[in-house]
Amino acid sequence: MTRRIAVLDAPTNLGLRPPTSTSVPGCAKAPGALRDHDLLARLRARDVGCLTPPRYDPGDWRPGDGVCHAREISGYSVALADRIGAIIDRGEFPLVLGGDCSVLLGSALAMHRLGEAVGGRIGLVFVDGHSDFRHPGNASYVGAAAGEDLALVTGRGQADLAAIEGRRPYFRDIDVVVLGIRAQDEYRLDLQAAGITTRPVPALRAEGAARTAQWAHEQLADCAGYWVHIDVDVLDPAVMPAVDAPDPGGIAFAELEILLSGLVDTPHCLGVELTVFDPDYDPDGSYAAEIVNTVVAGLAPVSAPSAVPPRLLPPAPVAPSPRQANGRPAERGILAAPAPAVAVEPIGPTPTPAASADDESAGPVAADLEGDGTAPAGPGRLRRTAKADEDAGPESAAVGPGLLRRVSPQDEVGASEPVGPPALLGPGLLRRVPVAEEDSAASAVDAGPSRPGIDIA
Repeated sequence: MTRRIAVLDAPTNLGLRPPTSTSVPGCAKAPGALRDHDLLARLRARDVGCLTPPRYDPGDWRPGDGVCHAREISGYSVALADRIGAIIDRGEFPLVLGGDCSVLLGSALAMHRLGEAVGGRIGLVFVDGHSDFRHPGNASYVGAAAGEDLALVTGRGQADLAAIEGRRPYFRDIDVVVLGIRAQDEYRLDLQAAGITTRPVPALRAEGAARTAQWAHEQLADCAGYWVHIDVDVLDPAVMPAVDAPDPGGIAFAELEILLSGLVDTPHCLGVELTVFDPDYDPDGSYAAEIVNTVVAGLAPVSAPSAVPPRLLPPAPVAPSPRQANGRPAERGILAAPAPAVAVEPIGPTPTPAASADDESAGPVAADLEGDGTAPAGPGRLRRTAKADEDAGPESAAVGPGLLRRVSPQDEVGASEPVGPPALLGPGLLRRVPVAEEDSAASAVDAGPSRPGIDIA
């Protein structure tokens, strides 16, 4: 299966502490720096623009006030989730260019919405040099979301960030795999106690990046899909010092490329985000060039034709010491206090949609679908169902408004049939609906209400 990559800039600094009292972090410049090295052209990606963040202004924040910029991060996360969801609805593969690690909250919110729609769970592969697991239960105070993002998306912390839209947690602990943290990460025992699966750098290197990616797949076998978070500080500062909190003992660019390639080489990988690259520490652009080379090579399997048809997973039953930050002593992400199930068999081959004749960038992947915003038809896509579809018989196996149902190969639309706008999220895959079928439905079924989450803060 091929998927077109869609690149979205999320240049937020809101989750970081100020590098000095009179400056702001440089991570907001990362998307532009990466684009300057022809990232989109080399990926043959669709440009879906930039989600502009609110103003960075810590104001009179003080320790004990909770997470700084919490209101702004919450609103930005909702908007980011909307944008990611729209990309996935088109059948495309989102690549989100951060920004700091607080972008994970928007991605996590999008994944929880999708999990609710499919009636299953979405997992997280967290590739990061630090666990980012600080929360009120293990720290004297919290301050900046970039050092607390994994805790927040697993439901730990203040509700305005950890339970947006009443969804808590966005990812269950058992559906998270952490890769690349340092062997002596200060929260490693907290991760273990929570049941979060980890593979620090020594184990990752001992097993190899390719086998580690496969191992991560296996840990999330009960999930309907997973999201990949990559913080470039997983790299050793000897090869990547342009981050806010470089920490010795990381991996090499070649290892990150192999790891990324293995993680995305499956239709169950729903998208990737890249965070914390700071061009302020890359004056000649050499580190940006290395990142682009790694990302382009690592994402090659996404748009390359696959010999194996995509498989569907059935819905699973719901059952620190201070570091130096570029010479500045500070704990990563904390604002300094002021002075004084098993996969089922393939359901049939996935047709590769033809590219538009005037869209040379589409290549072998799906062409832009101007106007209707739908994804190409065929097995291996989510299908939106109208209410009239729910009485379609046993083949449909509809499970209720707003939930996904499986689509049989016979249910797919032939290439010669006229197609209309999308119907509602259906069984695991998007398909376009014939005009005749669309006209027969009174209206699309609205998604059901949010399910209350588990409060573990």
